[in-house]
Amino acid sequence: MIKSFKQTFLSLDLQSPRWSSAETVARDYELRQYETAKWVSTVIRGETQKEAMRQGFWKLFHYIQGKNEKEMKIDMTVPVTCLIKSGCADFKVSFFLPFEHQDSPPQPTDSDVFVEERKGMDIFVRSFGGFASPEKYAEEAEVLARILRNRGQLFHEDFFYTAGYDSPFKLFNRHNEVWYFKK
Repeated sequence: MIKSFKQTFLSLDLQSPRWSSAETVARDYELRQYETAKWVSTVIRGETQKEAMRQGFWKLFHYIQGKNEKEMKIDMTVPVTCLIKSGCADFKVSFFLPFEHQDSPPQPTDSDVFVEERKGMDIFVRSFGGFASPEKYAEEAEVLARILRNRGQLFHEDFFYTAGYDSPFKLFNRHNEVWYFKK
């Protein structure tokens, strides 16, 4: 528990999905090519985004602490993502599964938690610092969408992901992202 607690709350040496940079345009955004990977996820319905993130995080944290079929502890990873769909009050919160569990992740014992495979994809990413609120994520997503439209980039405009990389206890040099999927 100590290792996962320290990793989770101090953001130390955490694994993240593999990607390569396809294109960087000044400091506005970059285009990344993500590899296919498995994530553990849960959908929280009918809550505010902030409350959904809180509830979703703890459901997934219990999974990595051993609430799975193998009662296995799994290292924390980054980022914690949240799927935001236009006009929808359902939020999908996800943790990337560490590389050693990609081939055969332990199945969740909580029926609200599931393992999913995200296919390799091209994602437009905008990074920003500070503490990210739902309002700040929405603002950054709108900035990214406007930039992409102005540059003639085709992307799925009906949803975006938030991506948080830091524990709530990290005060400085925080890293957050918003993601739009390229069409």
